[in-house]
Amino acid sequence: MKNQLRIIGGEWKRRQLPFASIEGLRPTPDRVRETLFNWLMWEIQNAHVLDICAGSGALAFEALSRGAASVVMIEPNTIQASFLQQNRQLLKAENSQLKIATAQQVLPTLQQSFDVVFLDPPYSLDLWQELAELADPLIKDQAYIYVEADRELQRLQLPANWQLLKQTRAGTVRAGLYQKQSK
Repeated sequence: MKNQLRIIGGEWKRRQLPFASIEGLRPTPDRVRETLFNWLMWEIQNAHVLDICAGSGALAFEALSRGAASVVMIEPNTIQASFLQQNRQLLKAENSQLKIATAQQVLPTLQQSFDVVFLDPPYSLDLWQELAELADPLIKDQAYIYVEADRELQRLQLPANWQLLKQTRAGTVRAGLYQKQSK
């Protein structure tokens, strides 16, 4: 069984992309995604993007659709990774990479730095702090970090140099846009 997500804006606007039906896999709601990409409107162009917990690929493909220079997606579930791979081919997204492993395995091996980072792990695993600490060395100063959670953002214990710029909520989803300050 598969589900569909819709690209909201940019080159692939209104394109439908399939993703697997896996427990805990929930694409960022359209309304939250629209808000996020309005926030990032000027920053996403030519940005190097890291999607730490790619899941459905909603955030990664939306970023590419809106002009990101490159995207690295990390997805440990091989079934969902095959959907991401098919969607990359369908969209001819040569400027994207897919790493099929856990974020804990991939992050220490990455050699590049990023302008925009999406941190939206499965809520039940409570990985925000661990993944934020692993990703922080890869994030450029003044880069933007989008964090999505099912709890108050202040409770996530994110790095002290991540400054919360904006936040929103939709139902149980809480989302924030942070900017990394130099230490």
